Amino acid sequence: MRVVLCFVAAALLSTRSAPAELPKAAPVTAAVFDFELDDTSLQGQMQGPRKDEQARLSRLTSQLRDRLANSGQYVVVDVPSIAAAARRYNLRACGGCDIAFARQAGAQVAVIGWVQKVSNLVLNINVVMRDVATGRVVHAGSVDIRGNTDDSWARGLEYLVRNQLLSSPQ
Repeated sequence: MRVVLCFVAAALLSTRSAPAELPKAAPVTAAVFDFELDDTSLQGQMQGPRKDEQARLSRLTSQLRDRLANSGQYVVVDVPSIAAAARRYNLRACGGCDIAFARQAGAQVAVIGWVQKVSNLVLNINVVMRDVATGRVVHAGSVDIRGNTDDSWARGLEYLVRNQLLSSPQ
């Protein structure tokens, strides 16, 4: 009896077809705007913007664009034509101007990011992705970092992208 059951099981397994692959969703077009700095530190109030932090903001923007594009989930659209206009606004508090700019660029989602600097030791990286058609937040993430260095900023954004932005929608 056991031998018969083994043959039946083997026959069933050998005739079973491979599981059907689900169709992959088409990549979403994303307008990724430049990171902004929200410097609430005493140092920032006393000394103003620092060149090293401005360079880090630029690298964060490039890093985010690259990571989203390389994920296969997003196609990052070119925004130079609207980038200068967008820089004149605080995108996280402009009442939806990020969506209007993303729509101009032909994107399906608007992606904004900012770094809040509490002190030279305590910083926070934030990213919000909103659907251009509805204005609804489709992904958002925030990560605290310690240390105002190139490495801490890059590692913080990498963690945020991997664990919060490229996971399932919220």
